[in-house]
Amino acid sequence: MHQVKFDPSTLRALTSRTVIITGGAGGIGAATAKVFNEHGANVVIADIPIFEEKANKIIDSLPYPSKALFVPVDILDWEQMTTLFKRTIQIFGALHVVIANAGIMESAEVLDLDDVDGDGNLRESEEAFKVIDVNLKGTLNTSTSGYFGGTGVSAYVSSKHGMIGLLRGSQKAARKYGVSVKAIAPFFTPTRITAGFADKWKEAGLEGNTPEMVGTAIAQSAMSHTESGSCILESS
Repeated sequence: MHQVKFDPSTLRALTSRTVIITGGAGGIGAATAKVFNEHGANVVIADIPIFEEKANKIIDSLPYPSKALFVPVDILDWEQMTTLFKRTIQIFGALHVVIANAGIMESAEVLDLDDVDGDGNLRESEEAFKVIDVNLKGTLNTSTSGYFGGTGVSAYVSSKHGMIGLLRGSQKAARKYGVSVKAIAPFFTPTRITAGFADKWKEAGLEGNTPEMVGTAIAQSAMSHTESGSCILESS
């Protein structure tokens, strides 16, 4: 596993930069917003509308709340995403970093052959399709589930493996337009969507990350001008 080493000099480059963070109203997204903001960056927290109050509380708690705002957005809606980018540039004058952090996980086992209807027919997993849509279409960020598949959440693991391919497949266009595209794959990090596994992980005596640790790794990677196309496995 590759561990990102903290380099304060890299983070100083965040001053006056502008970043969009999808899924920014909680967990790793919120922690990343704080890291960027406390180093002087303009932060746009993009999340679904129901998290507006939560996002505004996060903004109020930031060191520089005047340099942050919330934009409600559905990452599967192309028009809303286009508006998100345009609004960011209109307000802050430029956009330097985009962190595709938003993601979801299924709440029930997808490959459950006992999940049948009244006629004994296997039910289609609509929830699994939503997970793949959000995680694969909506974000280029990834997690350790892109490498390992032992958690039992089949749709989530599949979507993360797909994002490794998306990361690699984007490099030709990225080079053409002078854009660096990379990913951080966090080791187990307790957040809202991993709450069901957190206690068992802790009881087993296993180490994990904190959202703040991952946020720092994301910020440092965003300021690095190398490693485009790589997915860094962030361990505790």
